[in-house]
Amino acid sequence: MRDTGALAQSCLGPDVRRWNRPARLTVESAREKINRWRGRWQSEDAAIWAVALEGGEVLGLIGLAGLDLPGGQGEFLYWLLPAGRGGGLMVEATIQVSRWALEDLGLHRLRIVHSVANTASCRTAGRAGLRLEGTMREAFLHADGWHDEHLHARVQGDDWPS
Repeated sequence: MRDTGALAQSCLGPDVRRWNRPARLTVESAREKINRWRGRWQSEDAAIWAVALEGGEVLGLIGLAGLDLPGGQGEFLYWLLPAGRGGGLMVEATIQVSRWALEDLGLHRLRIVHSVANTASCRTAGRAGLRLEGTMREAFLHADGWHDEHLHARVQGDDWPS
């Protein structure tokens, strides 16, 4: 599986490690993690995909976790390896997953939560049409301590980015 190498590599990247809490993964443990994600898909708890250019190498991950189908909600998770950053790839992936979740799956609300210090995630959320709703104080424990977190959301009926 080409996804396993990218997943294992991501857990070594300083930016991914700074904004997330990934365990260090071997290719084998990455394969096991992907298999657990498949189980979460089958139980309708999460939907997670690799991000790649057409026919290209895996450059990142995007998904909706904490899916609440009866309650109509889900929370984005995403990251990109350095080779995928800066070209709008994650903005486009976030829009595509949003359309699927809202239009096909029928969810009502999607959210993204990120450290206020993570300006790249803030730009991605905004460009993908998720509105900044506020700041949650000391909401996530990162390696360097508690961070305030921005909350962005898109609800059914919001305009799509042009």
